[in-house]
Amino acid sequence: MDHKIKILLAEDEPALGQIIKESLTTRNFDVTLCTNGEEAFQQYKTDAPDILVLDVMMPIKDGFTLAKEIRFENEHIPILFLTAKSQVKDVVEGFEIGGNDYLKKPFSMEELIVRINALLKRQKSKNEPINIGKYTFDLLKQELLFGTSKENLTHREAQLLWHLHIQRNKVLERSIILKKLWGDDDFFNARSMDVFISKLRKKLKQDANIQIINIRGFGYKMIC
Repeated sequence: MDHKIKILLAEDEPALGQIIKESLTTRNFDVTLCTNGEEAFQQYKTDAPDILVLDVMMPIKDGFTLAKEIRFENEHIPILFLTAKSQVKDVVEGFEIGGNDYLKKPFSMEELIVRINALLKRQKSKNEPINIGKYTFDLLKQELLFGTSKENLTHREAQLLWHLHIQRNKVLERSIILKKLWGDDDFFNARSMDVFISKLRKKLKQDANIQIINIRGFGYKMIC
């Protein structure tokens, strides 16, 4: 029997919560619905879900606070925020505390399901080596292989390369990745990130088809 993906859904609007739960259940997900952040945290500790779908504005404990507490215990579980907030600073805050994606209300159930599946696919790929041009990259082992040669990566190098890969051929925004990996997007961290980018360029130089280019004022793009 196939394993059902377990989703922990935290949504304080009863009608919306039921609609989301029923829609996901019909798609063969196993959904637990909670109506506040504290209830969701307790459920997380007993349920061991595969993915979290968290409303940002909730009573007792909001979604951002809940995500911070869960991220302290689990670095890898995918977190998708549901939010009525649309300001860039709110979106950045969500990524900064460990969110993987966000969806603005109102949204369609189809889009929610597509985003959930994308996060689950991304999570699965983290556990398997991937190809970056002629290289093989193992995120968990923090190794970069080219033929018979092997480069050991630091934790931050591996995380930065992973984010460049999942955004390949698109711009990886400097502010968002700095806050996610360095904790702050100040000048000194930005210079540190530039150094890490230079190190990755050197470690990927054996494949001329791979480029990490600087998009001035925005961030970096890995072309491969």
